[in-house]
Amino acid sequence: MSSEGGGSRRIRWLLGFGYFVQGFRGFPWLGANFFLTDELRVNPSVLQLLQNSANLPMVAKPIYGVVSDAVYFFGQHRVPYIAFGALLQAVSWLAIAFLARSNVSVLALSLYLLLSNLGASVVEVANDAIVAEAGKQKNTELPSFVWMASSLGGILGNLLGGIAIKTVSSRSTFLVFGLLALLQFFVTINIREKSLNLPVNPSPRGGIKNHVSDLSRVLRKPEISYSIAWMALSTATVPVLTGTMFFYQTKILGIDASLVGVSKVVGQVAMLLWGVAYDRWLKTTSPRKLIVAVQGTMAVFVVSDLLFVRGVYRGMGVPDSVYVLFVSGVLESLFYFKNLPFTVLMTRVCPRGCEGSLMAFVMSAIALAFIVSGYLGIVLASFVEVTVDDYSGFGGGLAVEAICVVIPLVFTSWIYDEKEAEEKSKKKE
Repeated sequence: MSSEGGGSRRIRWLLGFGYFVQGFRGFPWLGANFFLTDELRVNPSVLQLLQNSANLPMVAKPIYGVVSDAVYFFGQHRVPYIAFGALLQAVSWLAIAFLARSNVSVLALSLYLLLSNLGASVVEVANDAIVAEAGKQKNTELPSFVWMASSLGGILGNLLGGIAIKTVSSRSTFLVFGLLALLQFFVTINIREKSLNLPVNPSPRGGIKNHVSDLSRVLRKPEISYSIAWMALSTATVPVLTGTMFFYQTKILGIDASLVGVSKVVGQVAMLLWGVAYDRWLKTTSPRKLIVAVQGTMAVFVVSDLLFVRGVYRGMGVPDSVYVLFVSGVLESLFYFKNLPFTVLMTRVCPRGCEGSLMAFVMSAIALAFIVSGYLGIVLASFVEVTVDDYSGFGGGLAVEAICVVIPLVFTSWIYDEKEAEEKSKKKE
């Protein structure tokens, strides 16, 4: 029992710190947004293009997952990948920090941001696999625990990010996060995977080909394939206008950098409270019901953004800064709220031995969906003719976004529901 307890504590330490660091990535990314707009003078469409293109390494997560399931280093196949990913992030952000002192090009910055997200992807794949594996040992609180750790990192990162940008410079955020990622690397290499007491893989080192075959077999299960399809499509079909909104708030309305940072903190606090609420009261609620509720709430918030841009709240006496502070950050976070109940659902239906590959595929599908969503947002902004100087079509773009958020609610039966499946099974008997 003491060995199991020690393993559980080590898992919590490894994952808690790891997810905290990943949540803290909002710190340098907030700096990167302001660095791109203030110093490199990119326009809204280019900003959103760079934001989404930098996430391309996330799409290859199934490859990282299959490799981490099949390829061992010194008898370990999770911890080494976390260490490697942390090192990649440290190298890329430290390089950006020193290059930013000179005349760094948009292309060079983009390449280092890609490298950073490659490292983040590898770390997330290994971390998610550990959560799924430990979940098989009835560690049902782990998904909400790591969610809260990530949210805490996001709260601190965005809060300090806004302060650092205003008092020092956006470049300082790159250096601080690079050092934090380097610390994660040194912490991780001192942890032995055996001490985590993870369940033994029934087909260890079965080769990449075997793991690809296993993943293909798992993805043919209707409860998995249809759920992933809905999750991906419900995101990909929504043309988000985050880059355009960032420009509108900071350049047109003149919202201060520190206030934008605090608004993101509010969003992260909302994510933290969502994790706490799920852990305490919602664990027994059907993931489908929670996902549908989040999707509906998203639609309401997008409509609220439309009213904000139209000046409705301003006309009611609500200052723009108050809306940005308390609503904008929450909406941005809402797009990720679905991930918690969906991750729990995938953990429940995932066969043992395929955790890394399946969770990596799920996260990859979601990442690709967000990228497509961002690219569609660029197209939509162009279609409604939003430019640096003319935001008259912005409201129409938000109206289209709101409609696209509602459409996936028609197909929620695609999301697997355990109770519904049990009832159908009983009827057949």
